[in-house]
Amino acid sequence: MASLSDGGAPPPKAAGGHAGAPRRFGKFEGVVAIAGLAVAWQIASYFFPSFLFPPVPAIAERFVEIFSSLDTTLDAFATGGRILLGLAGAFILGGALAALMARSSMFERYAYPLLSFNQGIPALSWVVIAIIWFKGIEFRIFFIMVMTTLPGFTFQLLDAYRSMSDDLYEMTLSFRPSRYDLLRTLIWPAVLPGIFTSWKVNLGNASRVVVVAELVGATGGVGYQLLLQQQVFDMAGAIAWTIVLVIFVLVVQSLITLIETHALRYRAVSER
Repeated sequence: MASLSDGGAPPPKAAGGHAGAPRRFGKFEGVVAIAGLAVAWQIASYFFPSFLFPPVPAIAERFVEIFSSLDTTLDAFATGGRILLGLAGAFILGGALAALMARSSMFERYAYPLLSFNQGIPALSWVVIAIIWFKGIEFRIFFIMVMTTLPGFTFQLLDAYRSMSDDLYEMTLSFRPSRYDLLRTLIWPAVLPGIFTSWKVNLGNASRVVVVAELVGATGGVGYQLLLQQQVFDMAGAIAWTIVLVIFVLVVQSLITLIETHALRYRAVSER
């Protein structure tokens, strides 16, 4: 590739920033996009039956009703708790597996194919298996959440560890650090960005899986409420419950991003 000193042309800059910089959008663009979607939905409600495209005010009314009743409010919080509990279990187990795979090539040769096999099993299959194997509803959902998100956590944490610079690792060993110092000063900062990424990616996967689990094997939660709306063809209620789940995911993602920004504040910031 020709350099600038050789007369080569400089690489084209990305719109709004320097070349290779990730685009960052503010809250304004998100509000405009959501408002545009709401307007398009409202326009569609004038041309289609209400059971297909209910008006936006009807959806907003159903959304308010969800948090006006204690039972439906508890259903919303139950789904959020199940998502976080399942992700926490998968993260702990996935971290342990990633550590073992990083330390033992023999263990990795046997564990990697099993995790890849697990990754190909659909969530609905785990729902059926959990219903047959276990009696308790909450443990069923926890098992489903762990099994569907475990491969993602394990692979992402393992890749984060292996992306650590070998030269930096050898240089750190030259100071003869203790295991705790090595973990604190090198390994932990190296894998921390991967931890945040794995949580943000698996949060979206978990929100889809928990609905399937509750839809089939639960008597409460967002998935169960969606089943009730489907039985009475209440599209406004179905959209309202879907918005509840989306808001939960956005709030948790924002919290993760906030923690990530604080934890990785030591990173160098480009002056360009």
